[in-house]
Amino acid sequence: MQDERIKTWFLLSLCLVCGLSMPAYSAAQESDQGAVTSRDVIVPNVPNETPPNGSSEPAQPTQPSQVYSPHVADGQRHGLPEEVLAVAPGTKFLVSLQDEMNTKALRKNQVFRVRTVEPLQAGQGIYLPAGAVIVGHVSRVDSAGTTGRAKLWLTFDEIRTRFGRLPIVAEVAGMPGDHSISANPIANGVIEGRSSTQKDAMQAAAAGAAMGAVKGVKDKDKKEAAEGAAMAALEAYLIEAGRGQELDLPQGAKLELELERALYLVRE
Repeated sequence: MQDERIKTWFLLSLCLVCGLSMPAYSAAQESDQGAVTSRDVIVPNVPNETPPNGSSEPAQPTQPSQVYSPHVADGQRHGLPEEVLAVAPGTKFLVSLQDEMNTKALRKNQVFRVRTVEPLQAGQGIYLPAGAVIVGHVSRVDSAGTTGRAKLWLTFDEIRTRFGRLPIVAEVAGMPGDHSISANPIANGVIEGRSSTQKDAMQAAAAGAAMGAVKGVKDKDKKEAAEGAAMAALEAYLIEAGRGQELDLPQGAKLELELERALYLVRE
């Protein structure tokens, strides 16, 4: 009987001890795991950029433009489209005359040469350096002594590069700094000389009047002298007013050319 009491007491004590130690064990287990930290990633709220035009739609990021390093044309395509190797129509550039040109001495179909003094730019940084020779011919020439005003038409045939000869279609667009040509803009590539000035015509009229009055003065006839002077003055004035100056373009004179068609820097 007493053994059963001892056994019952032992079981109750064991249950009591186990009941008291379980919460402590659970708390210790939580402390061993450490503090719980958040693993969420916080994304900053960046406002959308408003486009310059005030639209509510967010602006699209701009792509940086590609920059090409300049390099000299060698006549090869290197896998590029032909259009990339073209100097665009309307391109203006300066050339220097290699021969003296005078409308009084020039003849039709006479050959002349000019040399480029600035590079010709194609696409993707490709360019033809200055110093290329362009060969052309005189397609027409009017002397001031026959037409009253000198005119000159030039045709450009080919440009000679380091990698060969290329056809070129261009015309004269201007002559910077040259005062021997007409003050009017050059149209259709026609270079025109200046006509005589009013001062030149008046001087010629005065000289003609003096010569026309000589006969009347010798005959002591005032009326004849006056009439002769008037007629001679009018004749001299009309002759001088209709007479122009010859075009004299010295070697080294600058011409501004304009491409009428694209110049392809590709060897055929």
